[in-house]
Amino acid sequence: MISLGCAKNLVDAEVMLGHLERAGCTLVQDAADAEVVIVNTCGFIGPARKESIDTILEIAEHKKDGSLKRLVVAGCMVQRYATELRESLPEVDAYLGLDELHKVGDAVGLGALKPSSPQAPKPRIPYGASLALYDHTSPRRRATAPWTGYLKIAEGCDHTCSFCAIPNFRGAFRSRSPESLVAEARAMAAGGVAELNLIAQDSSHYGRDLGDFDGLPHLLARLDAIDELRWIRVHYLYPNTVTERMIEAMAELPKVVPYVDMPLQHAHPETLKRMRRGGSSASHLRLLDRFRRAMPDAALRTTLIVGFPGESEEEFEELCGFVDAARFDHLGVFTYSHEEGTGAYGYADDVPEEVKLERHDRLMQLQQEIALERLEDQIGEKVEVLVEGTHPDTDLLLVGRMPTQAIEVDSQVLINDGVARPGTFVQVELTEVAGYDLVGAIVA
Repeated sequence: MISLGCAKNLVDAEVMLGHLERAGCTLVQDAADAEVVIVNTCGFIGPARKESIDTILEIAEHKKDGSLKRLVVAGCMVQRYATELRESLPEVDAYLGLDELHKVGDAVGLGALKPSSPQAPKPRIPYGASLALYDHTSPRRRATAPWTGYLKIAEGCDHTCSFCAIPNFRGAFRSRSPESLVAEARAMAAGGVAELNLIAQDSSHYGRDLGDFDGLPHLLARLDAIDELRWIRVHYLYPNTVTERMIEAMAELPKVVPYVDMPLQHAHPETLKRMRRGGSSASHLRLLDRFRRAMPDAALRTTLIVGFPGESEEEFEELCGFVDAARFDHLGVFTYSHEEGTGAYGYADDVPEEVKLERHDRLMQLQQEIALERLEDQIGEKVEVLVEGTHPDTDLLLVGRMPTQAIEVDSQVLINDGVARPGTFVQVELTEVAGYDLVGAIVA
């Protein structure tokens, strides 16, 4: 299984792996050893689709020596481009849309393993928007480290951001029931998960479609009561659906880590208006201040888009001023991708590519300076760290994360003094900064 794209996509891959494991398939780590490879694709923006296509073609090369019997393609890009993929990729033996993950056993052929089997599921053309919503009864083979895992609390999205096509293929927002989520979280905790990462397209919207406008605070309270859990992290809040009760719950519940992950996308009111998001630099700063007052030690993370249609130099400069004032701990910057099926596709893609890249680099340079200052402020502190193993480049360093550092996307803590097993929590005294990472020694 090769899963591309976001953590939400990874959960889909884990569900497929669960079905395959239940059916008796043996999972291998190397594509060269596999009779079947499944590529779980991302279809969000152009660069992600290119990565998906390149991966499919690279894996298809294994068919030439006869080692690979079947190639299956699944996920968002199938849901969005089933017709085009079938016409352009004859190397693929079966396709699975987002509502067909439970059919993965049929797609791989199980015992038959005959290329282009007529029994392989064929894509409905077009697939349209997804409707499925898995629950705790679905089999799932987690692909993360044993001590951490993702809990997908909802599917789809009800927002109409003009740059985003996700609702077109992921469908409308639909929350899982709190009972299903608590049951799955308890099972994950019993299996060794200490860090639970909540994910959805808009986690702060959770429960509203079920009639509970405090759905996320209520869910967090129930998860916080699970004894085996140590850290609970919430990803992807949406500024317009954040409530005061939500902020209070995140601040008050002891296992919810002080980490605010809220993609804001821009700060100039006119750009945000064209993005169909609303808000401004001032309103964003007020919201961030509400979080900081409730959680003084919180790390703030956001993502921004540069080069959106019509973004003037003045609008970009206001974005830079906002980043300078906000002092984010973690920041991702994307250049705008002109996507068919979105509201912005009707705009002229009028910011030249070289200007997009230049603005990306300017903003990241600004953030690098801010991040360094934020890291240096923590030198001398003693912090809790989740140890994840040795450094990939040297056995002389351990690598771990603080509560303010999320898996895969953020910086890390490098431990140069002390011994600890992966998956354990230790106290570390921070001594220096190394790039975007902190260095420290175990003190307890």
